[in-house]
Amino acid sequence: MLKMNRASSYLYSYAPHKAHEQRALCIFTTAVPAYPSGWERGKTENHILSGIRGETGDYMEKATLVVMAAGMGSRFGGLKQLEPVGEHGEVLLDYSVYDAKRAGFDKVVFIIRKDIREAFDKMIGDRISKYVKIDYVYQELDCLPEGYSVPEGRVKPWGHGHAVCCCKGVINEPFAVINADDFYGKEAFVKLHDFLCNENSDRKKLHLGMAGFILKNTLSDFGAVNRGVCEVKDSMLTDVVETYNIRRENDGKVYSGKEETAELDENCYVSMNMWACPDGFIDKLNDMFTDFMKENKDSLTAEFLLPAGIDTMIKTGVADCKLLETHDKWFGVTYKEDKPTVKADIAKLIEAGVYPEKLWK
Repeated sequence: MLKMNRASSYLYSYAPHKAHEQRALCIFTTAVPAYPSGWERGKTENHILSGIRGETGDYMEKATLVVMAAGMGSRFGGLKQLEPVGEHGEVLLDYSVYDAKRAGFDKVVFIIRKDIREAFDKMIGDRISKYVKIDYVYQELDCLPEGYSVPEGRVKPWGHGHAVCCCKGVINEPFAVINADDFYGKEAFVKLHDFLCNENSDRKKLHLGMAGFILKNTLSDFGAVNRGVCEVKDSMLTDVVETYNIRRENDGKVYSGKEETAELDENCYVSMNMWACPDGFIDKLNDMFTDFMKENKDSLTAEFLLPAGIDTMIKTGVADCKLLETHDKWFGVTYKEDKPTVKADIAKLIEAGVYPEKLWK
């Protein structure tokens, strides 16, 4: 007979000890079996692991890359994460995974919606699973703490903080988390991986890292953007101020706001939702999500945002966060008009030798 633990939200599934394959049962239940030898955590449906072998032939767990890809892409008008931008059908996410792999990340967990799984596999999952271990987590509305249910009429996701919470039981190692529809560049992945390998959280405080991009390197030519403007002291993040409607005006200066505008320093640091998180972070985040649900259980629109959760951890002394400066140019498909520019930027990087013409050979 299996003993039941209530501390986790995932079922376990029996599977032989193979490096390449695990099967999943389901996500989020109120109790899970405590698994004996030979039992492994259930992760996803139809899950295939394929990845990098170490010198001994065994798989090496170093650090995991978590990709938040459940967004609907409303401003673009479709699943913008799956829009090809490379010469051989590569999407922006291909380049992020490629950069992460060569930086040292050896496993990728995609957070998606169940209804886009088939399209996601066709566009990227099946292709990259030959080169790096992959896993899937479904962010669904009913992935909630025990005692809570989806309020009638709610269709909006609970936010990307909730997306990371859904990884509880799947990720038990240090990880970096990124958006699926952003291009971050090689430098940021190297810095996050090095941070995760060299920084250890103690029992009293979690030590996080954040890729700090330069504001002028993150603007769109086709409309205003929203950015988390960072306040930093002695290389440590002290605050992230969500700042809206940022754009460069005809006078060459960068402004935010609409009715009340403010000039911004184009060389200030901004967050692009690229974080390095130690082991234990997801447990703390789930505690915060439970508190969020207490206040918003009947809301049809409230979102649990990852930067807000991290900000609370910093200000309550649960965690600190080191800013990891990166000078690469960010780009992404914020607007449909961005796509030709993004394709041209990728082509320039290929011509410069930063990427091969065909990423996955």
